[in-house]
Amino acid sequence: MTSYKDTLTLGYDMDAWYGYGVKTPVTADISPIKNNHILCCGISESGKSYAEQSYLAKMILAQPSGEYWFADYKGDDTFDYLRGCPRYRSFKTTLEALDAVYNRLYARMSGEDKSRNPVTLIWDEYMANILALINEDKKLATATMNKVSEILLMGRSMNVRFICSVQRPDALAFPVGSRLNYGIVVVLGAYIRSVYDMVMPDHIEHIEGRVFERGEGAVLLQGTRLHFVKVPVVRNYERMQNLIKQALSQP
Repeated sequence: MTSYKDTLTLGYDMDAWYGYGVKTPVTADISPIKNNHILCCGISESGKSYAEQSYLAKMILAQPSGEYWFADYKGDDTFDYLRGCPRYRSFKTTLEALDAVYNRLYARMSGEDKSRNPVTLIWDEYMANILALINEDKKLATATMNKVSEILLMGRSMNVRFICSVQRPDALAFPVGSRLNYGIVVVLGAYIRSVYDMVMPDHIEHIEGRVFERGEGAVLLQGTRLHFVKVPVVRNYERMQNLIKQALSQP
C-alpha cells in the first residue's frame, strides 16, 4: 500500500471548492510503483512556477531522504533565492543537473549504485532550453532529449523522477511518444485548446468551456483520471523557500 510519505497533494478539487466550500485534496502516488514523472504546463501568470515550488516542497517533506536537483534555464528572479545552492543550475549550466541525475540512473541500472532513495530533477522552462540548444548545437540537443527520454522510460523502477515545466509542450522538444511518459500532467491558467490537444486529447470534451483563473486547471493522472484543481496559497512562503533551499544545498 502507498503510505502518506508517498502521496503528493496537487491541489483542491475545484468543483468541491466552488460548489460546496469544501477542501477535497487531489493527490498522486509518488512511490516507485507508479509513474510519477510530472509535466507541468502554463503560460506566463498561470501560477505554474508557484505550483512547481509547492510540489517540490511537499515532495521534500514527504521524502526527506531524497536527492533533489533544480535546472532553471531562464535564471530570472523567480528562483533567485536558490542561487549558490550546490544542486541548483541555471542558464548555460542546466545540463550539469541533467548529467548528475542521469549518471545516478545509469549507476543504478548497472548495479554500481544499490541505493533507491528518490532522486528528482525539476527543470524549469525545459522547452525554451531545448529550443536554444537546437539553435546552438543540434547534436547536443538530441543527446539531451535522449537522456531525458531514458529517465522517463527507466526512472520509475530506479526511483528517479523528472519534473518538466514548460509553457507549451511542443513536439520539437518532445520526441515521438515522450509526452505519454508522464504519469502526472498538470495544465494551469487560461484555457488554451492547443495545449490540451497535446497532453489531454481524449478529455477535451470535459475540459472545453471551463474557466480557469491563475493557479487553477486540469490534472490528468496515469493518462485516465481527470481532475480540476485549485492550487492553494502557501501560508508560509518563506518556510517553503527554506525547505527547497536546504534540500538543494546538500553536497
